[in-house]
Amino acid sequence: MTSLLSSTPAPDAAAAPAARPLPRALARLLSLDDFEAAARRRLPRPIFGYVAGAAEDNQSLGANRQAFSRYAFAPRVLVDVSRRTQQIELFGRRYASPFGIAPMGISALSAYRGDIVLARAAREQGIPAILSGTSLIPLEDVIQEAPGTWFQAYLPGDPQRIDALVERARRAGYETLVLTVDIPVSANRENNVRTGFSTPLKPGLRLAWDGLTRPRWLAGTFLRTLLAHGMPHFENSFATRGAPIVSASVLRDFSARDHLNWEHVARIRRQWPGTLIIKGILHPQDAALARRHGADGVIVSNHGGRQLDGAISPLRALPGVVDAAGGMTVMMDSGVRRGGDVLKALALGARCVFVGRPFNYAAAVGGEAGVSHAIGLLRAEVDRNMAMLGINGLGEMDASLLAREELPGG
Repeated sequence: MTSLLSSTPAPDAAAAPAARPLPRALARLLSLDDFEAAARRRLPRPIFGYVAGAAEDNQSLGANRQAFSRYAFAPRVLVDVSRRTQQIELFGRRYASPFGIAPMGISALSAYRGDIVLARAAREQGIPAILSGTSLIPLEDVIQEAPGTWFQAYLPGDPQRIDALVERARRAGYETLVLTVDIPVSANRENNVRTGFSTPLKPGLRLAWDGLTRPRWLAGTFLRTLLAHGMPHFENSFATRGAPIVSASVLRDFSARDHLNWEHVARIRRQWPGTLIIKGILHPQDAALARRHGADGVIVSNHGGRQLDGAISPLRALPGVVDAAGGMTVMMDSGVRRGGDVLKALALGARCVFVGRPFNYAAAVGGEAGVSHAIGLLRAEVDRNMAMLGINGLGEMDASLLAREELPGG
């Protein structure tokens, strides 16, 4: 299904809800980066470190942000921008803004019922959200609370279990399946070891001490979850609900994936009746293969720098992938922090971008209200920048409004 950026609002286009009065603590947060500092103060060091960290030397993590500095805006002036809209159409659905919430595992340890918090805020604000395959809340519960949520799958290692997981998502009511394909083996997450985070999660001295010194997280997230729902554990890499809990820990599917290949994608395409998206594409040839195997779209992503350290930033990879995609919908994640970042990605061919860590921090700091506030801040930046760029619709945002900056080192 072809996706189009909407340059004028359609009668049934998604509209952003009216702003609500903010708690004073949230009103002081003025940008997405502000949520990170607030979350650092609230979360235990192992949990914050898991969210914030990447792989090895964090080269890709830093490059994801630096890539946006390579482009400057070339705005047009004296343009009537009083009719501007940032609404988009994506896979037959209308959204209020050209960004969404990326899949993030273990969100229920950052915020109480974190996966539901993120999905509900996205639905209310009219943007897409992707539920992680390593979430701690059953996928059935999330789609019931927030219909229209997308499901991201880390595929098991054998075809029978793949079939069963795909069927489970279909039965639950998901219409969009996102296959993350950049994890043939587990990454070298040295930062997790240094901050005391492990999977399975073990309540060691570091987590216990940090929990005691952060009573709002301890009472408002961890103990509240424990009392209401039991020990959080992985369920969404399995064929059915009710994956086993192993004493005071979470269980995750670490089955081998290094043999998975495009034939497995073809098998899923034959089984899956809805929209199929491949996430983790960085090479143009893989974009062409995704189209050849029936994908409806791809997400250009280096996993937020959490897999192969030194991988190219998605923004730099984006033009080549768009060229190879042959009209297939191309989206992007990793490194987006400002409305200007969103618009730069759209100018280079992305139809939509996804934001991860900042929305996780927002959930940790303010729950659903915090996520809605973060969405509103990013939305306001997109709107303001559109006005100053001289455009009324996102279909006008193209490479003619960008200039490549020459930075030291090329």
